[in-house]
Amino acid sequence: MDILSVILWPLKWVVELLLVAFHWLFSQTGIAALGYDEGLTWVLSIVGLVIVVRAALIPIFVRQIKSQRKMLEVAPQLKKIQDKYKGKKDQFSREAMSRETMAMYKRTGTNPLSSCLPLLLQMPIFFALFSVLNDAQRSNAGVGPLNQSLAESFGNATLFGNAPLHDTFASQWSLWTAGDPFNLTVMVIAAVMVVLMTASQFITQLQIVSKNMSPETKASPMFKQQRIMLYLLPLVFAFSGVAFPLGVMFYWLTSNIWTMVQQFIVIRNMPTPGSEAAKAREERLARKGKLIASDGDVIVVEEPKKPVQRQQPVSKNRAKKQIGPKK
Repeated sequence: MDILSVILWPLKWVVELLLVAFHWLFSQTGIAALGYDEGLTWVLSIVGLVIVVRAALIPIFVRQIKSQRKMLEVAPQLKKIQDKYKGKKDQFSREAMSRETMAMYKRTGTNPLSSCLPLLLQMPIFFALFSVLNDAQRSNAGVGPLNQSLAESFGNATLFGNAPLHDTFASQWSLWTAGDPFNLTVMVIAAVMVVLMTASQFITQLQIVSKNMSPETKASPMFKQQRIMLYLLPLVFAFSGVAFPLGVMFYWLTSNIWTMVQQFIVIRNMPTPGSEAAKAREERLARKGKLIASDGDVIVVEEPKKPVQRQQPVSKNRAKKQIGPKK
């Protein structure tokens, strides 16, 4: 057993536990379409699994966003240090630049690795998710609760009665081009899934590029790279998706939709300072009588109370005169 398998073993065990638990839950509903071996039961189990895992990763994701935001805030200071030693390649200048950079990180309480660490922590979990589903597609038992019987149920499950979850668009395309009998249902489902996966990935990247970048970032070379990624990543899903089994595609689509919605919420409530999203948030808060402090906290501004004119007490006789004589 290699080191990667050792790292993934406990994660795969937990993933299998969640998958099997959701499968048991849905299969116990008594609904005919959610039978023990039905494809819809396994698809919903995959959706439930992804939702639980991604929800558990929210604290890590928020920490990553905050770290990235801190790095953006100190970016102007970092650029000043880099400009100061620009063109100086001697050992003394490089050491001085390194010392000033580390002192700046210490002074501002930032760490360039802190924004990457949450992502590194998530990677083994995603590998475990993909590995469990990929093995189950082939009717291979897992390392824990996903026994051989359940793995075979997953591997043989179908959608609409004739679209196996282990089948791919590419395999049916090969049969079609060769003139052999092919499964049109698999091709239609896979094609729709590829379109949805590509669209969700594109919208996620578009939100970042169009709304959550400061003017300084848009003027930097990094923005050009982001623009390239805006079109490149969806194309990766479009070309690689045709080779994914249907079961794995449902996992990727659910994960993409979660990322898209999560990104929208983060951009709306924790935008990059100076970005269009940040200006829109300030306008929304201003309309509600709130301001944003320099550290990002929301301050409620209480409107000054209007002075109430004190009413002088009036005697009974005077009150009668004001009312007038009775008729």
